[in-house]
Amino acid sequence: MSKVKIEDLTKNYVLSTNFIKEITGRRNFVNAVSEVSLNIAQGEILGVVGESGCGKTTLGKMLINLEKPTNGQILIDGNDISKIKRKERLKFHKDVQMIFQDPFDSLNPKMTVFDIISEPIHSLKLIKGRSNIKSKVIEVLEQVDLSPAEYFLNKFPNKLSGGQRQRIAIARAIVVNPNFIIADEPVSMLDVSIRAGILNLLKKLNYEKGVGILFITHDLATARFLCNRIAVMYLGRVVELIKSKRIMKHSLHPYTNLLLESAPDLFSNETEKIIVKGEAANATMPPQGCRFAPRCPFAESKCIEEDQHLTFVDKGKRNHEVACWKTLEENLF
Repeated sequence: MSKVKIEDLTKNYVLSTNFIKEITGRRNFVNAVSEVSLNIAQGEILGVVGESGCGKTTLGKMLINLEKPTNGQILIDGNDISKIKRKERLKFHKDVQMIFQDPFDSLNPKMTVFDIISEPIHSLKLIKGRSNIKSKVIEVLEQVDLSPAEYFLNKFPNKLSGGQRQRIAIARAIVVNPNFIIADEPVSMLDVSIRAGILNLLKKLNYEKGVGILFITHDLATARFLCNRIAVMYLGRVVELIKSKRIMKHSLHPYTNLLLESAPDLFSNETEKIIVKGEAANATMPPQGCRFAPRCPFAESKCIEEDQHLTFVDKGKRNHEVACWKTLEENLF
Protein backbone atom coordinates (compact mmCIF):
# COMPACT_ATOMS: atom_id res chain seq x y z
CA MET A 1 0.00 0.00 0.00
CA SER A 2 1.21 3.49 -0.84
CA LYS A 3 0.89 6.80 0.95
CA VAL A 4 0.68 9.83 -1.33
CA LYS A 5 1.53 13.41 -0.37
CA ILE A 6 0.97 16.30 -2.77
CA GLU A 7 2.54 19.64 -1.85
CA ASP A 8 1.76 22.97 -3.57
CA LEU A 9 1.35 21.29 -6.93
CA THR A 10 1.06 23.66 -9.90
CA LYS A 11 0.90 22.94 -13.62
CA ASN A 12 1.01 25.63 -16.32
CA TYR A 13 0.75 24.91 -20.04
CA VAL A 14 2.61 27.46 -22.13
CA LEU A 15 0.69 28.52 -25.23
CA SER A 16 2.41 28.06 -28.56
CA THR A 17 2.12 31.73 -29.49
CA ASN A 18 1.95 35.12 -27.79
CA PHE A 19 -1.01 36.06 -29.95
CA ILE A 20 -3.53 35.89 -27.09
CA LYS A 21 -1.29 37.96 -24.84
CA GLU A 22 -0.71 40.61 -27.48
CA ILE A 23 -4.36 40.95 -28.50
CA THR A 24 -6.18 40.51 -25.21
CA GLY A 25 -3.54 41.23 -22.58
CA ARG A 26 -3.95 37.77 -21.10
CA ARG A 27 -1.05 35.59 -20.00
CA ASN A 28 0.55 33.26 -22.51
CA PHE A 29 -0.04 30.14 -20.39
CA VAL A 30 -2.95 28.16 -19.02
CA ASN A 31 -2.99 27.55 -15.27
CA ALA A 32 -4.42 24.01 -15.16
CA VAL A 33 -3.57 23.18 -11.52
CA SER A 34 -2.68 25.73 -8.86
CA GLU A 35 -1.11 25.13 -5.44
CA VAL A 36 -2.87 21.85 -4.71
CA SER A 37 -1.88 20.09 -1.48
CA LEU A 38 -3.43 16.73 -0.55
CA ASN A 39 -2.61 13.72 1.59
CA ILE A 40 -3.93 10.32 0.52
CA ALA A 41 -3.68 7.69 3.24
CA GLN A 42 -2.72 4.08 2.59
CA GLY A 43 -5.67 2.18 1.17
CA GLU A 44 -7.85 5.29 0.91
CA ILE A 45 -10.17 6.13 -1.98
CA LEU A 46 -10.05 9.89 -2.55
CA GLY A 47 -12.53 11.38 -4.99
CA VAL A 48 -11.69 14.47 -7.03
CA VAL A 49 -14.79 16.19 -8.42
CA GLY A 50 -15.46 19.32 -10.43
CA GLU A 51 -16.60 20.66 -13.78
CA SER A 52 -14.81 19.82 -17.02
CA GLY A 53 -11.58 21.81 -17.28
CA CYS A 54 -11.03 22.21 -13.54
CA GLY A 55 -7.72 20.31 -13.60
CA LYS A 56 -8.80 16.85 -12.39
CA THR A 57 -7.22 14.83 -15.19
CA THR A 58 -4.05 16.95 -15.21
CA LEU A 59 -3.66 16.24 -11.49
CA GLY A 60 -4.03 12.51 -12.16
CA LYS A 61 -1.50 12.55 -15.01
CA MET A 62 1.06 14.27 -12.78
CA LEU A 63 0.61 11.56 -10.15
CA ILE A 64 1.60 8.90 -12.66
CA ASN A 65 4.39 11.04 -14.13
CA LEU A 66 2.75 11.52 -17.54
CA GLU A 67 2.91 15.27 -16.90
CA LYS A 68 5.66 17.16 -15.11
CA PRO A 69 4.65 19.75 -12.48
CA THR A 70 5.60 23.38 -13.01
CA ASN A 71 6.03 23.74 -9.25
CA GLY A 72 5.49 21.64 -6.15
CA GLN A 73 6.19 17.98 -5.55
CA ILE A 74 4.54 14.59 -5.33
CA LEU A 75 5.78 12.17 -2.68
CA ILE A 76 4.79 8.51 -2.88
CA ASP A 77 5.95 6.59 0.16
CA GLY A 78 8.29 9.51 0.84
CA ASN A 79 9.92 9.43 -2.60
CA ASP A 80 9.73 12.44 -4.93
CA ILE A 81 8.50 10.90 -8.19
CA SER A 82 10.01 13.71 -10.27
CA LYS A 83 13.46 12.52 -9.17
CA ILE A 84 12.97 8.84 -9.88
CA LYS A 85 16.10 7.35 -11.41
CA ARG A 86 15.94 5.16 -14.46
CA LYS A 87 16.55 1.95 -12.51
CA GLU A 88 13.65 2.85 -10.18
CA ARG A 89 11.08 3.43 -12.92
CA LEU A 90 10.04 -0.21 -13.21
CA LYS A 91 9.12 -0.35 -9.54
CA PHE A 92 7.25 2.95 -9.78
CA HIS A 93 5.18 1.83 -12.76
CA LYS A 94 4.42 -1.44 -11.01
CA ASP A 95 3.23 0.34 -7.87
CA VAL A 96 1.24 3.11 -9.61
CA GLN A 97 -1.18 2.44 -12.47
CA MET A 98 -3.87 4.42 -14.31
CA ILE A 99 -7.31 3.57 -15.70
CA PHE A 100 -8.19 5.96 -18.50
CA GLN A 101 -11.59 7.45 -19.18
CA ASP A 102 -12.42 6.07 -22.61
CA PRO A 103 -12.02 2.28 -23.04
CA PHE A 104 -12.62 2.69 -26.77
CA ASP A 105 -9.42 4.76 -27.11
CA SER A 106 -7.22 3.30 -24.36
CA LEU A 107 -7.15 -0.25 -25.77
CA ASN A 108 -5.12 -1.08 -28.88
CA PRO A 109 -7.61 -2.37 -31.48
CA LYS A 110 -4.92 -4.55 -33.07
CA MET A 111 -4.13 -6.45 -29.88
CA THR A 112 -6.07 -9.35 -28.37
CA VAL A 113 -7.27 -9.28 -24.76
CA PHE A 114 -4.41 -11.60 -23.81
CA ASP A 115 -1.83 -9.31 -25.44
CA ILE A 116 -3.32 -6.18 -23.82
CA ILE A 117 -3.30 -7.57 -20.29
CA SER A 118 0.04 -9.37 -20.59
CA GLU A 119 1.86 -6.35 -22.06
CA PRO A 120 2.65 -4.73 -18.66
CA ILE A 121 3.87 -8.10 -17.38
CA HIS A 122 6.38 -8.23 -20.23
CA SER A 123 7.31 -4.54 -19.94
CA LEU A 124 7.95 -4.76 -16.19
CA LYS A 125 9.54 -8.23 -16.43
CA LEU A 126 7.36 -9.67 -13.68
CA ILE A 127 6.66 -13.23 -14.84
CA LYS A 128 8.58 -15.57 -17.12
CA GLY A 129 7.12 -18.29 -19.31
CA ARG A 130 4.04 -18.04 -21.51
CA SER A 131 2.08 -20.62 -19.51
CA ASN A 132 2.71 -18.73 -16.27
CA ILE A 133 1.71 -15.44 -17.90
CA LYS A 134 -1.43 -17.02 -19.32
CA SER A 135 -2.40 -18.32 -15.89
CA LYS A 136 -1.98 -14.84 -14.43
CA VAL A 137 -4.08 -13.24 -17.20
CA ILE A 138 -6.86 -15.78 -16.63
CA GLU A 139 -6.72 -15.12 -12.89
CA VAL A 140 -7.08 -11.36 -13.43
CA LEU A 141 -9.91 -11.75 -15.94
CA GLU A 142 -11.83 -13.74 -13.36
CA GLN A 143 -11.13 -11.03 -10.77
CA VAL A 144 -12.83 -8.46 -12.99
CA ASP A 145 -15.79 -10.82 -13.53
CA LEU A 146 -15.06 -11.75 -17.13
CA SER A 147 -15.68 -15.46 -17.20
CA PRO A 148 -15.12 -17.94 -18.55
CA ALA A 149 -11.78 -16.16 -18.97
CA GLU A 150 -10.67 -18.41 -21.83
CA TYR A 151 -13.57 -17.10 -23.91
CA PHE A 152 -12.08 -13.57 -23.90
CA LEU A 153 -8.36 -14.30 -24.35
CA ASN A 154 -8.26 -14.15 -28.16
CA LYS A 155 -10.95 -11.53 -28.67
CA PHE A 156 -10.18 -8.07 -30.05
CA PRO A 157 -11.60 -4.91 -28.39
CA ASN A 158 -14.11 -4.33 -31.22
CA LYS A 159 -15.83 -7.59 -30.24
CA LEU A 160 -16.43 -6.40 -26.67
CA SER A 161 -19.09 -4.19 -25.11
CA GLY A 162 -18.21 -0.91 -23.40
CA GLY A 163 -18.45 -2.48 -19.96
CA GLN A 164 -16.27 -5.42 -20.99
CA ARG A 165 -13.66 -3.06 -22.45
CA GLN A 166 -13.47 -1.08 -19.23
CA ARG A 167 -13.06 -4.30 -17.26
CA ILE A 168 -10.17 -5.19 -19.57
CA ALA A 169 -8.65 -1.75 -18.88
CA ILE A 170 -9.00 -2.39 -15.14
CA ALA A 171 -7.50 -5.87 -15.54
CA ARG A 172 -4.51 -4.36 -17.35
CA ALA A 173 -3.99 -1.98 -14.44
CA ILE A 174 -4.26 -4.55 -11.64
CA VAL A 175 -2.36 -7.41 -13.29
CA VAL A 176 0.90 -6.00 -11.88
CA ASN A 177 -0.55 -5.80 -8.33
CA PRO A 178 -0.24 -2.01 -7.93
CA ASN A 179 -0.47 -0.23 -4.60
CA PHE A 180 -2.15 2.88 -6.02
CA ILE A 181 -4.48 3.46 -8.98
CA ILE A 182 -5.55 6.70 -10.66
CA ALA A 183 -9.01 6.10 -12.11
CA ASP A 184 -9.89 8.92 -14.53
CA GLU A 185 -13.69 8.94 -14.89
CA PRO A 186 -13.71 5.16 -15.47
CA VAL A 187 -17.53 4.93 -15.72
CA SER A 188 -18.44 8.15 -17.53
CA MET A 189 -18.49 6.44 -20.95
CA LEU A 190 -20.63 3.53 -19.75
CA ASP A 191 -24.37 2.94 -19.57
CA VAL A 192 -25.95 3.45 -16.16
CA SER A 193 -26.75 -0.26 -15.91
CA ILE A 194 -23.04 -1.12 -16.25
CA ARG A 195 -21.60 1.57 -13.95
CA ALA A 196 -22.61 -0.10 -10.70
CA GLY A 197 -20.68 -3.24 -11.61
CA ILE A 198 -17.48 -1.29 -12.33
CA LEU A 199 -17.81 0.75 -9.13
CA ASN A 200 -18.39 -2.38 -7.06
CA LEU A 201 -15.33 -3.92 -8.69
CA LEU A 202 -13.15 -0.96 -7.68
CA LYS A 203 -14.58 -1.11 -4.17
CA LYS A 204 -13.80 -4.83 -3.99
CA LEU A 205 -10.19 -4.26 -5.10
CA ASN A 206 -9.79 -1.61 -2.44
CA TYR A 207 -11.31 -3.77 0.30
CA GLU A 208 -9.59 -7.06 -0.53
CA LYS A 209 -6.18 -5.83 -1.68
CA GLY A 210 -5.89 -2.47 0.07
CA VAL A 211 -5.30 -0.66 -3.23
CA GLY A 212 -5.41 3.13 -2.82
CA ILE A 213 -7.41 4.94 -5.49
CA LEU A 214 -7.59 8.51 -6.75
CA PHE A 215 -11.06 8.53 -8.31
CA ILE A 216 -11.59 11.39 -10.78
CA THR A 217 -15.18 12.19 -11.66
CA HIS A 218 -17.65 14.99 -12.34
CA ASP A 219 -20.42 13.01 -10.66
CA LEU A 220 -20.85 13.69 -6.94
CA ALA A 221 -23.28 10.80 -6.51
CA THR A 222 -20.68 8.35 -7.81
CA ALA A 223 -17.94 9.85 -5.64
CA ARG A 224 -20.18 9.73 -2.58
CA PHE A 225 -20.86 6.02 -3.15
CA LEU A 226 -17.25 4.95 -3.70
CA CYS A 227 -14.92 7.34 -1.90
CA ASN A 228 -13.80 7.87 1.68
CA ARG A 229 -13.19 11.59 1.14
CA ILE A 230 -13.99 14.06 -1.63
CA ALA A 231 -11.82 16.93 -2.87
CA VAL A 232 -13.80 19.55 -4.81
CA MET A 233 -11.80 21.38 -7.50
CA TYR A 234 -12.62 24.66 -9.21
CA LEU A 235 -10.39 26.32 -11.82
CA GLY A 236 -7.33 24.33 -10.76
CA ARG A 237 -7.70 24.71 -6.99
CA VAL A 238 -9.17 22.50 -4.27
CA VAL A 239 -11.91 24.54 -2.59
CA GLU A 240 -13.23 21.91 -0.18
CA LEU A 241 -12.05 18.60 1.27
CA ILE A 242 -14.64 16.59 3.17
CA LYS A 243 -15.61 13.06 4.15
CA SER A 244 -18.02 11.69 1.56
CA LYS A 245 -20.65 10.69 4.13
CA ARG A 246 -20.76 14.30 5.40
CA ILE A 247 -20.99 16.11 2.09
CA MET A 248 -24.79 16.15 1.88
CA LYS A 249 -25.43 17.98 5.14
CA HIS A 250 -22.11 19.56 6.08
CA SER A 251 -20.55 20.97 2.87
CA LEU A 252 -19.69 24.66 3.19
CA HIS A 253 -18.25 26.05 -0.02
CA PRO A 254 -20.84 27.65 -2.38
CA TYR A 255 -19.35 25.78 -5.33
CA THR A 256 -19.72 22.41 -3.60
CA ASN A 257 -23.36 23.22 -2.91
CA LEU A 258 -23.81 24.23 -6.55
CA LEU A 259 -22.57 20.77 -7.58
CA LEU A 260 -24.93 19.14 -5.11
CA GLU A 261 -27.87 21.05 -6.57
CA SER A 262 -26.85 19.86 -10.03
CA ALA A 263 -27.29 16.21 -8.98
CA PRO A 264 -31.05 15.46 -9.00
CA ASP A 265 -30.59 12.19 -7.10
CA LEU A 266 -28.77 13.97 -4.28
CA PHE A 267 -30.45 17.34 -4.04
CA SER A 268 -33.25 17.83 -1.55
CA ASN A 269 -36.08 20.15 -2.60
CA GLU A 270 -36.26 21.37 0.97
CA THR A 271 -32.83 22.97 0.72
CA GLU A 272 -32.60 26.57 -0.42
CA LYS A 273 -31.04 26.79 -3.86
CA ILE A 274 -27.98 28.93 -4.59
CA ILE A 275 -28.35 31.29 -7.53
CA VAL A 276 -25.02 31.39 -9.35
CA LYS A 277 -24.25 33.88 -12.09
CA GLY A 278 -22.01 33.60 -15.14
CA GLU A 279 -19.64 30.83 -16.18
CA ALA A 280 -16.20 29.69 -15.08
CA ALA A 281 -13.43 32.16 -15.93
CA ASN A 282 -10.81 31.52 -18.59
CA ALA A 283 -7.81 29.62 -17.19
CA THR A 284 -5.44 32.00 -19.00
CA MET A 285 -6.63 34.80 -16.72
CA PRO A 286 -8.12 33.35 -13.50
CA PRO A 287 -9.66 35.85 -11.06
CA GLN A 288 -7.64 37.16 -8.13
CA GLY A 289 -8.48 35.93 -4.67
CA CYS A 290 -11.18 33.26 -4.59
CA ARG A 291 -11.59 32.00 -8.14
CA PHE A 292 -15.28 31.37 -7.57
CA ALA A 293 -15.92 34.92 -6.33
CA PRO A 294 -17.15 36.37 -9.68
CA ARG A 295 -19.97 33.78 -9.67
CA CYS A 296 -20.61 33.59 -5.93
CA PRO A 297 -23.78 35.29 -4.58
CA PHE A 298 -22.09 35.78 -1.18
CA ALA A 299 -18.84 37.34 -2.44
CA GLU A 300 -17.44 40.48 -0.81
CA SER A 301 -14.41 42.65 -1.56
CA LYS A 302 -12.26 40.47 0.73
CA CYS A 303 -13.02 37.45 -1.44
CA ILE A 304 -11.57 39.19 -4.47
CA GLU A 305 -8.64 40.86 -2.73
CA GLU A 306 -7.29 37.90 -0.74
CA ASP A 307 -6.32 34.37 -1.80
CA GLN A 308 -8.42 31.68 -0.17
CA HIS A 309 -6.64 28.60 1.14
CA LEU A 310 -7.92 25.37 2.66
CA THR A 311 -8.56 25.84 6.39
CA PHE A 312 -9.75 23.29 8.92
CA VAL A 313 -13.38 23.84 9.89
CA ASP A 314 -12.77 22.14 13.25
CA LYS A 315 -9.10 22.00 14.22
CA GLY A 316 -9.91 19.36 16.82
CA LYS A 317 -11.33 16.83 14.33
CA ARG A 318 -9.28 17.86 11.26
CA ASN A 319 -11.60 16.01 8.85
CA HIS A 320 -13.05 18.93 6.91
CA GLU A 321 -11.26 21.78 5.10
CA VAL A 322 -12.72 24.65 3.11
CA ALA A 323 -11.23 27.59 1.19
CA CYS A 324 -13.86 30.18 2.09
CA TRP A 325 -13.42 32.61 4.99
CA LYS A 326 -17.03 33.77 4.81
CA THR A 327 -18.60 30.36 5.36
CA LEU A 328 -16.25 29.76 8.29
CA GLU A 329 -16.99 33.09 10.01
CA GLU A 330 -20.65 33.61 9.19
CA ASN A 331 -22.03 30.04 8.94
CA LEU A 332 -23.79 30.62 5.63
CA PHE A 333 -24.90 27.01 5.33
